[in-house]
Amino acid sequence: MSELSVNHLLGIKYLTSADIDLIFETADQFKEVINRPIKKVPSLRDITIANLFFENSTRTKLSFELAEKRLSADVINFSASQSSVKKGETLIDTVNNILSMKVDMVVMRHPNPGAGVFLSKHINASIINAGDGAHEHPTQALLDTYSIREALGSVKGKNVVIVGDILHSRVALSNIYALQLQGANVMVCGPKTLLPKYIKDLGVKVETNLRKALNWCDVANMLRVQNERMDISYFPSTREYAQQFGVTKDLLDDLDKEITIMHPGPINRGVEITSDVADSKQSIILNQVENGVAVRMAVIYLLASKIKH
Repeated sequence: MSELSVNHLLGIKYLTSADIDLIFETADQFKEVINRPIKKVPSLRDITIANLFFENSTRTKLSFELAEKRLSADVINFSASQSSVKKGETLIDTVNNILSMKVDMVVMRHPNPGAGVFLSKHINASIINAGDGAHEHPTQALLDTYSIREALGSVKGKNVVIVGDILHSRVALSNIYALQLQGANVMVCGPKTLLPKYIKDLGVKVETNLRKALNWCDVANMLRVQNERMDISYFPSTREYAQQFGVTKDLLDDLDKEITIMHPGPINRGVEITSDVADSKQSIILNQVENGVAVRMAVIYLLASKIKH
């Protein structure tokens, strides 16, 4: 079996299209496993994984933990809010203390962009970036594009629009890289204030009219407005944002074709999408959650197979 070209998953920009194909083929196998009555495989019985979350997370953390346990790894959970980080301990000291417990792999979410890259240069363990600030969130982009492949048969040649808060979103950047690697056409859509100045340099189309964007696309990935990352107001009100950039059932029914709706979660119902859209047959949001476990199992398994014991 071939192997990944990288020893860490720090960002999509470090992967090749062959890496993504390998991750998806492996995820296909694990998806079968998690739909069996006995959902565990003994693949990583001798691997210890530390989950280091320096930022709050519910879904990503649960998804990683479930993926690790399905692979029979030993798991250590570390939450910065209850740790010595609060007392001023540095990132390297924290991680070295954890590594001295003989940890093979670190899954880390950190508020600072590049934290995973920094760590990979200083410690001898495999690093998986579970989100670094507003920079990248590679496993989310992998599970999103895997879900598109599953729903539409292929990602290549598809028109995908990412709608909403592009400026603060690590999901957007990772998705752009992953979609382009797999041959999709990418557009971003949102208020001008939430579109970064450099966005056109990434080779994506830019649209500020939601209806035009939806008429163009096969798939719309709706992003949450990240209020917690906003120190100033980027639009007049949530109500106005919802009127201009929220997807309703009426708007979908008004299009001349059926499109697929995605959302990385958590959803602000009634803001990015209404409940009847989130729960409609055009939505693959719950498939994304299920696929998240299979894709993360694949990433962990493939990286662990490169660790020399």
